[in-house]
Amino acid sequence: MRATIAFPQPRPGILDITPYAGGESSVPGVTRVIKLASNEGALGASPKARQAIVDAAAQAHRYPDGAWTDLREALGRRHGLDPARLVCGAGSDELISFLVRAYAGPGDSIVQSAHGFLMYSIYAKGAGVETHFAPETNLTADVDALLAAVTDTTRLLFLANPNNPTGTILDADSVRRLREGLREDIILVLDSAYAEFVERNDYDPGNALVDSHPNTVMMRTFSKIHGLGGLRVGWLYGPAPIVDVLNRVRGPFNVSSVGLVAATAAIEDVAFQTLAREHNSYWRAWTRERLEAMGLAVTDSSCNFLLTHFSAEGPLTVAAADAYLRGRGLICRRMGGYGLPHALRITIGQADEMHSLVQTLGDFVEGGGRA
Repeated sequence: MRATIAFPQPRPGILDITPYAGGESSVPGVTRVIKLASNEGALGASPKARQAIVDAAAQAHRYPDGAWTDLREALGRRHGLDPARLVCGAGSDELISFLVRAYAGPGDSIVQSAHGFLMYSIYAKGAGVETHFAPETNLTADVDALLAAVTDTTRLLFLANPNNPTGTILDADSVRRLREGLREDIILVLDSAYAEFVERNDYDPGNALVDSHPNTVMMRTFSKIHGLGGLRVGWLYGPAPIVDVLNRVRGPFNVSSVGLVAATAAIEDVAFQTLAREHNSYWRAWTRERLEAMGLAVTDSSCNFLLTHFSAEGPLTVAAADAYLRGRGLICRRMGGYGLPHALRITIGQADEMHSLVQTLGDFVEGGGRA
């Protein structure tokens, strides 16, 4: 008789985590797939970044620069920041984990908006930290609700601005009011992953607020406008004491050598960033106009995606729309996991991809949802 094996048990709360599911890349039985599910850069990586990747292959056997010197200096030049106050990570996801691990633990809590990025609460739960979700107003973070969600146990407040998956945004004055309404010992984390796509002139990604208000940090990524999602590079700007703490909890070589050289080349390719921004601006407006002409509700977006809403009942549901699109090789992202069960998040892709998306959704609507 075989003995029962007793496996070690994880910390309380770990098994309660629902693993984050990234956007799918394939559909069974479909050969040509158009992936509009993961908010990846429509134009891919810049030519300079691609060349840097090729050149780096010869040095793949060498460990990367654990201090990210060239990348920090390039970021400092591009954004007018002190390179000594920058921390790099394997995507901004890793930086979220550093912050939670360094500043919160069992008995503590974080605050985020109701439809904010899922990874905040996932990392919190993994550390035994409770998450308080603040209600939103018109799918937009509400400063008063965020402040009301703060308790004596709150250690960090995460604000994605603009927000994924809604695409909505708070102006600089509202974010400043949020910071000034928090206790000084609470870290305000501004997740500005989509900052480069914002066109409003009343927006600050966080540079100014980090400099003017203690215990504020800004996170950015190379996964969106720079088109380097596959290399996993993110960065954080913060006050020197917090930067010192994060450098104590990170691994010694947490960003790959290929990722470092590609990101350095990408941040210096301003012409490509301009091209990518203009492409997104045009096709975001073009796509939204056509989706609304079909009778679909679309949330105003400052990002490289559109949150599109379908009927809760009847033939034109999100499930029917998703199945119709997938059957024709178009993958978008359902948002049930974010508490938005009737919405699809549609990434802005290349011109032919957006034409295909609009044509296919138009056929779906005109046909009354029939396959």
